[in-house]
Amino acid sequence: MTTDALSISTESGIDWKRFGFMFLGIFLFALIYYSPQWGDAVDPMGEKFSLTPQAKGAIAVFCLAGIWWVFEVVPIGVTSILIGVLQVLFLIRSAEDAFHDFMDPSVMFIFGSIVIGLVFTKTGLTQRLAYKMLNIVGERTSMIYLGCFVVTALLTHIMAHTAVAATIYPLLLVVNELYGEGNKPTKFGKGLFIGMAYVAGAGSIITLLGAARGAVAVGFFNEVAGKTVSFFELSYYMAPIGWTMVFLLWGLFMVMLKPEKKVIPGLREKAKKLAEEQGPISKQEIIAAIIIGACIFFLASRQFFPILKPFHKTAVILVSTILFFIVNILDLDDLEAIPWNIILLFAGAMSIGICLYDTGAAKWMAVNFITLFQNAHWFIFVIAITFFVLMMTNFIMNVAAIAIVLPVALLLCPYLGVAQEVILFASLVAAGMPFLLLVGAAPNAIAYDSKQFTPGEFFLYGIPASILLLVVTGIFVLVIWPLMGMPITAVATG
Repeated sequence: MTTDALSISTESGIDWKRFGFMFLGIFLFALIYYSPQWGDAVDPMGEKFSLTPQAKGAIAVFCLAGIWWVFEVVPIGVTSILIGVLQVLFLIRSAEDAFHDFMDPSVMFIFGSIVIGLVFTKTGLTQRLAYKMLNIVGERTSMIYLGCFVVTALLTHIMAHTAVAATIYPLLLVVNELYGEGNKPTKFGKGLFIGMAYVAGAGSIITLLGAARGAVAVGFFNEVAGKTVSFFELSYYMAPIGWTMVFLLWGLFMVMLKPEKKVIPGLREKAKKLAEEQGPISKQEIIAAIIIGACIFFLASRQFFPILKPFHKTAVILVSTILFFIVNILDLDDLEAIPWNIILLFAGAMSIGICLYDTGAAKWMAVNFITLFQNAHWFIFVIAITFFVLMMTNFIMNVAAIAIVLPVALLLCPYLGVAQEVILFASLVAAGMPFLLLVGAAPNAIAYDSKQFTPGEFFLYGIPASILLLVVTGIFVLVIWPLMGMPITAVATG
């Protein structure tokens, strides 16, 4: 039975709220799936997009999964399995398509990233890094928050935020253990892990190395707008808003989840003593560091050396997984200890995301939403696009959200007098920071494995964080990006 704070059990042992949300999801599924045909979506060019029965079924699954994930009526991995089952039983997609996505390269990349985190913990590298960091940031819990957030954001400049989350996660486990409350959920623990997930997203927007979404968006921009954005141009505009969000999120967590203790007395001395007890770096730590370092260097180099691009990032990171077993750093027990619930969660997210995309449901939703604002003020249009990308990226992978929304939005820009550049960058900001659902990004799911918070709590804390993101984006669109030289408005053509 779920430990969600929303759960209430009666004396008879029946959890009525759990069953209430379970049946709410089922009711919404049935209501949408069996409803009469919905109208076409029509884009500004007059092209019609019909909602097929399969697409309507995809939206029905999408709604059921969202409710079951947020309220955790069953383990989140089980909800993910249900996503595939419903697609097959209700003839939305074939079994081959629905379950093929469970082994998508992105899912396997997350598996490889989690293995790297496991290696950091087992070899002692995590503890070594944690003790050194705590020796620097000191005993104030506010500075521990800030130190962990800054390190996380910095790492996402040179490696994928999924790999960063998997690397930082075991370090945070050590930090939380030294807080002195054991495995009991605390405000400090919630802020530490949820904050890590949030700032991993904020940092990942700053360079093209932080996530695949940047390269995809730039590709669409080149194709639709006929313009290019360089690696350093993207970082020039994204670094200020990315780092602004990192520090504002730190402030937000100091308000929402202010640690129970202002300081952890004797922490610096304890960290120093534990570091001394570890002794010199071991052979296993050196081998692990070499394998992980080589993997990260190779993945980062793919952006700069075209000859390396044919080597898919998933294959590269899985080479490290295989090597860990070859050199006996990991064994069968470690393989069985991997949090498969988290991997299934992301697998289900991939399946429903691709289902929405393949059936045309996502395109239908995007066109219907965006065309609502085709006669709006340019600023309202930009914020509406940002909001829609933010909502979509919480349910489907951010690359798909960009692929669905950006082409339509870029086509509308000339009619509203909006520069296409501002739509590109505002969309990328929103796509990088899904603060509401665990399935929105891999760091969210990785943080959940800490058992410090529930999906419902993650959702609730994500509401003010998402509002903050929209406000900051609006300020950048109106004031800061224009001062930096970004074109914001253009002469309307319609």
